[in-house]
Amino acid sequence: MRLLVVEDHAPLSELLQQHLQRYGFVVDVAASGSAALELIAHTHYDAWILDLGLPDMDGMQLLQGIAARPPCIILSARDAITSRIAGLNAGADDYMLKPIDMQELEARLRAIWRRTAQQTAILNHGNLSFIPESLQALVGQQPLDLPRREAMLLEALLRSSPRAVIKDYLEDALYTNHEAVTPNAIEALVSRLRRKLKVAGATIRVDTIRGIGYRLVADV
Repeated sequence: MRLLVVEDHAPLSELLQQHLQRYGFVVDVAASGSAALELIAHTHYDAWILDLGLPDMDGMQLLQGIAARPPCIILSARDAITSRIAGLNAGADDYMLKPIDMQELEARLRAIWRRTAQQTAILNHGNLSFIPESLQALVGQQPLDLPRREAMLLEALLRSSPRAVIKDYLEDALYTNHEAVTPNAIEALVSRLRRKLKVAGATIRVDTIRGIGYRLVADV
């Protein structure tokens, strides 16, 4: 799940990013409304976290100005019931008061994730099953031990199968805008995933489509 945190208080935005990344989210940060608009214009986000007190515009203005916006949780010190009602009426999916509890925020994000049926459905291919909510993979009934990025790579391939997934899309989906991505980072992830699928006895494999990307196919 890729998130955008729109928060101008640097210590809080850093805390949010570090905590959520530990629990399997890919997190980008914007410190202003204009920076958020730039990121949203060029990146797909599954959800975003929005502070209302931004330096260049009111967060409510930003929320209302984005047409095809992802699900949004407002984080704000504005505790008046009128502010909460206004935020929800403006299109926010949830409203949390500062100071926030990180575990509660994570739970609310996962609740948003679960409300989308496509995200909660178990993905199956051959003898492999994948549970998106927990990023858990199983070959037969045996768990497949995958670090977060390898699990996210597998999910992207499963969702697109039998179509190929473009390499550039994988880089965008698996790494934040501020992470340095080496030229062979995706190749290394694919190599490790291939090896683990083979060792576990999976009946699928990852094929390379030269010049395009990768796809999952049945291993016959």
